[in-house]
Formats: sequence, C-alpha cells, structure tokens
Amino acid sequence: MPLPLLLCLVVGIADGDTLTARCGEPGAYEQVRVRISAIDAPESKQPFGTVSRQSLAGLCHQQEAKITDRGRDRYKRMIADVECQGQDVALYQVRLGMAWVYDQYAKGYAWLYPHQEDAKANRRGLWVDLDGGTPPVAPWEWRRKK
Repeated sequence: MPLPLLLCLVVGIADGDTLTARCGEPGAYEQVRVRISAIDAPESKQPFGTVSRQSLAGLCHQQEAKITDRGRDRYKRMIADVECQGQDVALYQVRLGMAWVYDQYAKGYAWLYPHQEDAKANRRGLWVDLDGGTPPVAPWEWRRKK
C-alpha cells in the first residue's frame, strides 16, 4: 500500500529539518508540523543552525510541497519525505552540508550517506572547518549534553 501523499503549502520554517505546512482543500486546511525524514540539522544555537534554517527556507518557504507521511514522532510531528521545487529536501540539506544523516532514523535512507561524505570531502556547510578546526557536533550529541 502506497504511503499517503499530501500537497501542501509551506508556511513556516522552524529549523533546518522542521517546517509547518498548510495541507488540504480550501476551507478545510490543516496546519501540520513536519520533521523531515532521516536528517538532523544543527539546533538554532549551534554553529550553522541559522544558516541551515535559511537554506531550508530558501528552498521551501511559501512553496508547494509534496509530503509523504511516514508516521509521527514523540512530539506528535509528522515524519515525512518532503519535496519542494522538485528537490528532495533531505538530500538537498545533506548535500549542502546543512544537516547530518540521522543514523538512528536513517533505515532505508542509505543512499544519503554518499552525499554526506561528498559534503564533508568538499568542506560544504557545517563541514567547512574540518582541517584544524573543531569538528562539528552532531545535534543529537549537542542535545544530550544540554
């Protein structure tokens, strides 16, 4: 059975991996908070947190999105594959170095890892300071330390 596909308008960007979308028919809209599947972007107070959010906003804000619902997380956000302007959003963010592949939740998304390695090798986004600088701290590690 195919997963539900929603056509929505992105009306808000919380951070580099979470957005708010207005889905449904006119007069029966529903606002949905969406966590993008398989990635974890820097938190707003982390280095690249603001840049990651701006990257997602540049691609999706006020754009139509195709959202494939994959379930809910513990915060009741929809976990979903999202496409904006013909781009897979998880791939877009990982390729630009704006998010990590979220190992714990990346089952079925192994195809993202080569793009993360390419972003690292080419020092894009959060991987810019790998030589001699402090390596970036993954958001799940950063949250655990808070």
